[in-house]
Amino acid sequence: MVSLPRQILIQAILILLNAFFAATEIAVVSLNANKLRKQVEEGDKKAAKLLKMVENPSNFLSTIQIGITLAGFLGAALASDALAERLTAALQSIGVRIPYSALNTISVFIITLIISFFTLIFGELVPKRIAQKKSESVARFSVGVISAIATVMRPVIWFLSLCTNTVLRIIGIKPNADDEQVTEDDIHIMVDAAGDAGSIEEDEKEWIQNVFEFNDTAVSEVMVRTSDIVAVQEKMHNAEVLAIIKESGRSRFPVYGEDLNDIKGILNARDFLLNLNDDNMKKIKDMLRPAYFVPETIHADKLFSDMQKKKQHVAICIDEYGQTSGLITLEDLLEEIVGNIYDEFDEQEEEELIKVSDNLWKVSGSLSVEDLEEALDIDLPDEELDFDTVGGMIFSCLNEIPKDGSELDVSIFGLKIHVTKILDKRIVECYVSKETDENNLTEEKKSEKDVETEK
Repeated sequence: MVSLPRQILIQAILILLNAFFAATEIAVVSLNANKLRKQVEEGDKKAAKLLKMVENPSNFLSTIQIGITLAGFLGAALASDALAERLTAALQSIGVRIPYSALNTISVFIITLIISFFTLIFGELVPKRIAQKKSESVARFSVGVISAIATVMRPVIWFLSLCTNTVLRIIGIKPNADDEQVTEDDIHIMVDAAGDAGSIEEDEKEWIQNVFEFNDTAVSEVMVRTSDIVAVQEKMHNAEVLAIIKESGRSRFPVYGEDLNDIKGILNARDFLLNLNDDNMKKIKDMLRPAYFVPETIHADKLFSDMQKKKQHVAICIDEYGQTSGLITLEDLLEEIVGNIYDEFDEQEEEELIKVSDNLWKVSGSLSVEDLEEALDIDLPDEELDFDTVGGMIFSCLNEIPKDGSELDVSIFGLKIHVTKILDKRIVECYVSKETDENNLTEEKKSEKDVETEK
């Protein structure tokens, strides 16, 4: 009979073999096929072998299962044959009075439990957890051995794969069908998980999310409204145009005839400034470049691509009635992905929403209703929203346009709003709170102003 230490050593070796195959299975299954393809293009031979396993899992899994089955079978057979006999003899020697057959059965059961415990911990759970954490390292370490076993066991593996694929076809599954493609939701989940784990920075996470939102964003949601367009009238004198260029700091201006619905073209500030020093000064209409018109319903990603191809920097947005509804630049579109871009001539824009206290926000009238909902964690009834901005929401409560410089209070959709600044018939600034708070909104706003004054 084989000595006890040798029997324990044999069991340990079999458990390690089980661990090797179990870890390899998890490691290879966890690999990223796209990453492997890139490594193959760079001439990585191990990556080529691993990619073959990932793309043809049937043969690989058959190889793994043969190894695990053999290790488990041999371990159980040797344990029940040798270790169980030793345990039976030991129990009899200490005076256990049970018939030999029953005692041997109990011994086999006990040995099986012990071997199963060690196999489960050291042959399955621990190696699989390690493989999850170090999938590429484990896969690269084991790929040579697995490839060699697959070559030796090719006839057996072929037969097992044939049987497996046959059963799959019987139950209506195509064994060679492509796996499900990664969806946008899958990427969102991965990005959120990577952000939570700290694998990517918060800014990077936001950029990736903005790319997907970019595809679903209509230009009408991000364009500069007609009321905010800085434009030039074609009959303006050079001094007036120069003043507009200096004040705005912009490089391109729409030029209109009677009004903004009559866009004649785009004036480049550089062309105009160079013309000022020209002996043969041109008229504004002779310096215009063709305007690029687009429907306001076009998606941001499509417009961005079109403007790049056509080398356009400014687009005039047209509504369904053929009227000018806004203007958008290539920089505006890019900012939807990476955030505000400032150059040395840009003034720092004031934030459109500032949290003053637990239930008080300082809000710009141009803030979108969607951004207000997100910041205040509220849901407004979509079917009742005939406006896009906070200013529009406030005007929907009024019967007349308030005078510039006046202040007013309104309540709508469970919100209390105190308007503090009206300019050019537009809501510029207001304070918003939820009606669930019993404190007087005006008093809170005044207190906030007092605090700012003291500072």
